[in-house]
Amino acid sequence: MSVREIAKRAGVSITTVSRVLNNHPSVSETVRESVLAAANDARYVAPVSRRSTTNIAFVYTGPSSLGSSFDAALMAGMNDGLEEFGCDLMILDVVRSRNPGETFSQMFMRKGVRGAMLRTTEQTRKLCETIGSENFPVLAVADRFDNPAISFIHSDSRNVSRDGIEHLLALGHKRIAISLNVVDDHDHQDRLDGYKEALTAAGIEVDRRLILRVPANREGGPQAMRRIMTMVDRPTALFATDPMVAAGALGEARVMQVKVPADLSIIGFDDAEARYGTFPPLTAVCQDARRLGREAVASLFYLIEGQGTVAPVRRSLRTWLEIHGSTGPAPAPSTAGTAGGEVAIAGSEQG
Repeated sequence: MSVREIAKRAGVSITTVSRVLNNHPSVSETVRESVLAAANDARYVAPVSRRSTTNIAFVYTGPSSLGSSFDAALMAGMNDGLEEFGCDLMILDVVRSRNPGETFSQMFMRKGVRGAMLRTTEQTRKLCETIGSENFPVLAVADRFDNPAISFIHSDSRNVSRDGIEHLLALGHKRIAISLNVVDDHDHQDRLDGYKEALTAAGIEVDRRLILRVPANREGGPQAMRRIMTMVDRPTALFATDPMVAAGALGEARVMQVKVPADLSIIGFDDAEARYGTFPPLTAVCQDARRLGREAVASLFYLIEGQGTVAPVRRSLRTWLEIHGSTGPAPAPSTAGTAGGEVAIAGSEQG
């Protein structure tokens, strides 16, 4: 679909269409809406050579997690990938950015966006499916969908999370706690599923008192540690499913004079190379978030260039387990503290 054909559909001049697509202010809202509707119906995507349409959007469909180490590494990788295509990265809150009555595709075109990478939570999956149904080039990052309207790329951490728990079981640990983000998303659900599968396969009943909810930031680590150390039948190991929580837990262990791994073994999750900068070095389920960002950009441009003629993207990148000094044989059972339960502590970051 060309600009000329959009002009014909909307009943305006080619110049007016050009002004609308370039977000020129000297166009009435009525005309703007008419042109954007015609362009959206035609699934128009402007060529990349147009400077006004060289934006690729990184879209938060729910709470922003810009402060997380995962998002920082992810966007660094996206920036690496965009250099190849000569495009710029735009960060959008999709709900705040959309005008009343405007489709998501119209909003993207108004902002000069050629394609969008979606950051999701469990609560915003339906919103992602709505965006995908408009046939604008979009790709969910760090999530997966059965809906064929949504392309996705993610790192599969379920099986390797299970490997991490099996490593602890082999060291003699029977009571193993897990800390999860207070915001549910696909990544943390995968890690919880791997945890449960390993325990069940070993004949150990999943104790919901050992499933801790803390914010996915550094303060979440001390919160998890304080909860663990007040339990009557204290766990001997912790699987911290967020990098900052793991780092915070190790720091709090030193403050509380808890020896890692003699008193408590800790397995973390690492998006980059944080495991080498902790003391002791962190045993971790690892993913390369920067590579995920680069591959997300490449996959999105595959969709953009195909313009509806290519199959949806379904990509899963590998994760791996690295064993370092934060895990060791289970200590003798401890009876210090008081009984614990699942904890929900306010927070909004995801990872």
